[in-house]
Amino acid sequence: MKKVAYLRKEKETVEIDYPLGKVWAAIPEALASLEWTVEQVDNEAHHVKAKTKPSFMSYASLLLIDAGAVDKKTARVTVTAETPVTTITSIVDFGRTRDRIELFFEALAKQLTIHENTG
Repeated sequence: MKKVAYLRKEKETVEIDYPLGKVWAAIPEALASLEWTVEQVDNEAHHVKAKTKPSFMSYASLLLIDAGAVDKKTARVTVTAETPVTTITSIVDFGRTRDRIELFFEALAKQLTIHENTG
């Protein structure tokens, strides 16, 4: 049986009640707390390319994270996640790409809370 590979892609945009500077500073810390690899950072465009860890029966996901200011007090973060899957791993991987986006947003919220309580 031949394996057919394709990308499973998910995208989510969230508005966060913190200024862009604070959100941008917390993104690498959130990724580090998850032990995900930062592959590329563009500070001017507020763009990060990161990779999750692979897990049992699942490939790593590529995350494209873009941040921007809505206004002085609010930032918007968009995360696009792509996970290569095969006909076999797609059964086991169902929902994992979305879960990884949610894990990132949870880690980001945690970092922002830590900074708020310490700074």
